[in-house]
Amino acid sequence: MARFDEIKNLVMSLESDFEKFYEKGNQAAGTRVRKGMQDLKTLAQNIRSEVQNQKNSASQEKA
Repeated sequence: MARFDEIKNLVMSLESDFEKFYEKGNQAAGTRVRKGMQDLKTLAQNIRSEVQNQKNSASQEKA
């Protein structure tokens, strides 16, 4: 569950930048949002790989 908490914390840390960009038109906040979303994508991909590896390991242990 620690990985899930990482995702939640990352998304919540971007909340103010989302507001600044979409509601106030702050372009620098948009850059931070894009960077944060790239970090989220990377984190999600890492989690997907971990899940797949654990799934494969469990399948191999049963066989």
